[in-house]
Amino acid sequence: MDKTYIPEGEVAPASQIGATMEALAATIAARREAGEESYTHRLLVGSVDAPLKKLMEEAGEVALAAKDVEGWATSSVAAALGFDAARGAQPDAVDVQLPAEYGQAVDHLRYEAADVVYHLLVVLERYGVGLEEFAAELNNRMTEQERPDGAIRLKDEYVRRR
Repeated sequence: MDKTYIPEGEVAPASQIGATMEALAATIAARREAGEESYTHRLLVGSVDAPLKKLMEEAGEVALAAKDVEGWATSSVAAALGFDAARGAQPDAVDVQLPAEYGQAVDHLRYEAADVVYHLLVVLERYGVGLEEFAAELNNRMTEQERPDGAIRLKDEYVRRR
């Protein structure tokens, strides 16, 4: 089942995630100048505790959502194995029917992951770490074989590992 679509008449960008991250980062940066009515503005200019607490909270929610997905998957496998065992069968393959709750749990995981990314980008913007610099950090961690050709990298004097 395909969960995504591109609206009719629109052209897909070369990189969906790249275009989305760039648009989100630009929106977050622009909110620095918004008024107090903007949640993002308050996270950018208020107490540092607010965005850090939200980032930690959302990361915990991602972990819990992933556990829910795992729970629905393993209970479905266990149920399928139990059904086969009750029939006295030793299956070569297990026919697992995932319940609707599994798909709902996956959708919830995606939702919580988006919250983490948003709050992470807010924290990075707050301290002046742009997407290119963040991408360079990620690219520096990849091997030559893993890293895309032409990928941005950090200059050696900015590579700091603790």
